[in-house]
Amino acid sequence: MHFLYNLIIVVASSLLKIIALFSPKIKLFVSGRKSVFDLLAANLKPNDRTIWVHAASLGEYEQGLPIIEKLKEKYPEHKIIITFFSPSGYEVRKNNTVANITLYLPLDTRANAKKFIKLVNPEMVFFIKYEFWINYLAELKKQQIPTYLISGIFREKQLFFKWYGAFYRKALESFTRFFVQNDTSKQLINQLGFKNVTVSGDTRFDRVASILEKDNNLAFISNFKNNVPTIVIGSSWPKDEELLIKYINNTNQNVKFIIAPHNIKADQIQQLQSNITKKVVRYSEMKDKNLEEYEVFIIDTIGILTKIYSYADIAYVGGGFGNPGVHNILEPATFGVPIVIGSNYSHFAEATSLVGLKGCFSISNQEQLQSILDKLITNIAFRKERGEICSQFISNNKGATNSIMNKL
Repeated sequence: MHFLYNLIIVVASSLLKIIALFSPKIKLFVSGRKSVFDLLAANLKPNDRTIWVHAASLGEYEQGLPIIEKLKEKYPEHKIIITFFSPSGYEVRKNNTVANITLYLPLDTRANAKKFIKLVNPEMVFFIKYEFWINYLAELKKQQIPTYLISGIFREKQLFFKWYGAFYRKALESFTRFFVQNDTSKQLINQLGFKNVTVSGDTRFDRVASILEKDNNLAFISNFKNNVPTIVIGSSWPKDEELLIKYINNTNQNVKFIIAPHNIKADQIQQLQSNITKKVVRYSEMKDKNLEEYEVFIIDTIGILTKIYSYADIAYVGGGFGNPGVHNILEPATFGVPIVIGSNYSHFAEATSLVGLKGCFSISNQEQLQSILDKLITNIAFRKERGEICSQFISNNKGATNSIMNKL
């Protein structure tokens, strides 16, 4: 089985180089890995003490950030090495200030794993939520390097729990301790014979709660809002926008809209704008504009959505009509904002919980969208009550970071 796994990695590596000729994202994936070992050799000395943290993509990085910040405080003499698998994580956070070195993780071959771990020589390793790379884990176990899973979550459908999953179950032996989000995950992994499991919760709650302590002011958003109730539409996809545009164009409510699409390619932004009949301004074209005159603001840039949520009276979070499902609802929730999402959210515990608590509302068609948005706009007491449910949900679930650090 190990032979087959390695063969798949090698074949995938060759195929990705071909696909990179036609895909800008895969080109970043391939080219970004070419200089990893040279960067490590140039930036690390033999006597450097290091801690390695791996995040699959942007969401996992944000999830692990509270732990990374605490590690930096507790071990100031160590260099923090952060690796990403996906360009969507690396390209956005490659210039972060919390790590000493940020790079792509080389593909999981035996040779890469040995060379990477030899160069980094970590004293501790942290994998955020998931991504179980067999050769890296095997090398970490071989060298007896303490390895931890942070905010892990396990489900019955995962390969570990299949009769043919022995190969992957073996990889779990590399972990010194599993810090998991919930009791279900603990029970599942206990069934495999692992007792080194702690239910610590989800560090994302600590991450989003800390946002309230930061400066979230954006003067141009304040000017646009102009004290008018505002719906912030975050990480929207075409299916979300199809429903939302109909609502925007037809509503008579006194409300403004801010749209921050998941994809900000120029042609898609242009199409989105052309489909809206109300007065629209784009972030990239707002200079010298009197923003308060506009009804819809399209954010065709990245990195400011979190701050924009602080101006929301209502939030719509996209992705709920696609696969794997809805995007991050915790950021608007921390600002005490009621949330509307699509129907695909069952794989996300926080969305399931908030829907159950009625701080978040799932819709599957135009009629449902109009009904809940109209109610949230017109019934101020109802809106504030549902927003309070969201902020209380965040507050009640904080503490995972301290729980983990106390165990290290």
